[in-house]
Amino acid sequence: MSGTLNNASLRTGRSFDLGKMNLRQLWIAYLTYPTILLYFALIIANVAISAHFFAGWLHTLCAVVAVMLVYPVVWYLLHRFVLHGRVLYKIRATSALWKRIHFDHHQDPHLLDVLFGSPLTTLPTIAIITIPIGYMIGSWGCSAAAFGAGITITCIYEFFHCIQHLNYKPRAAWIQRMKAYHVLHHFHDEDGNFGITSYVVDRVMGSFYLDAKARPRSPTVFNLGYDLQEAKNYPWVMDLTGSPPRDRPDGARPKTEKNDSNRRNAA
Repeated sequence: MSGTLNNASLRTGRSFDLGKMNLRQLWIAYLTYPTILLYFALIIANVAISAHFFAGWLHTLCAVVAVMLVYPVVWYLLHRFVLHGRVLYKIRATSALWKRIHFDHHQDPHLLDVLFGSPLTTLPTIAIITIPIGYMIGSWGCSAAAFGAGITITCIYEFFHCIQHLNYKPRAAWIQRMKAYHVLHHFHDEDGNFGITSYVVDRVMGSFYLDAKARPRSPTVFNLGYDLQEAKNYPWVMDLTGSPPRDRPDGARPKTEKNDSNRRNAA
């Protein structure tokens, strides 16, 4: 992992820069990451619960398929209207949440530490969406199957999300396209291409764009609209960050170097 460890101020005590990692290093980081290990444990637990309260293969399969269909729609709505909304950072009580779950990721899209969502926010969200779906289809056995399916899809999303920010060109053409569309979201115009593994909902909702020629570059693609003026009006995210918001990422450099750079930009 030489060259990928930095920024000891983060909770994990390490910071993996996906822009400096290869596919093998990603697999190692992914399969040993505490959040992913927690997800794996919960998947196994939900399979056991589903088997104990087995509702039959048809009901169980229906619950899993229903989650597979609902998940990308819910992700799209949350991503577009909540994570990219400008409400959470304007409220002091939710500013830290917004910073952790999305602002930090757009400020530097290559940092693995902030790419994964916190289980404190992801798991309750997955549970609220999937457990009622399973219960309506076939009681608690299907609820466990639906919840397990939601966590499994999240693991898949998270891995492909890493691939999209990894210093690696996928061999498969469909993964290359998926990566290209997501890179546009992070480096060209954030108000589009909200999907991760699928852009069907983007196409339906009119937020999909094919390439950089399709629309002008957004000036808020890295700060999500939380610029210096917004930071003066709503300072809580900036206070937590310890520096002004950036209009471009500067990589996984040491914190002191980042702060010095930000002070020069703000001057």
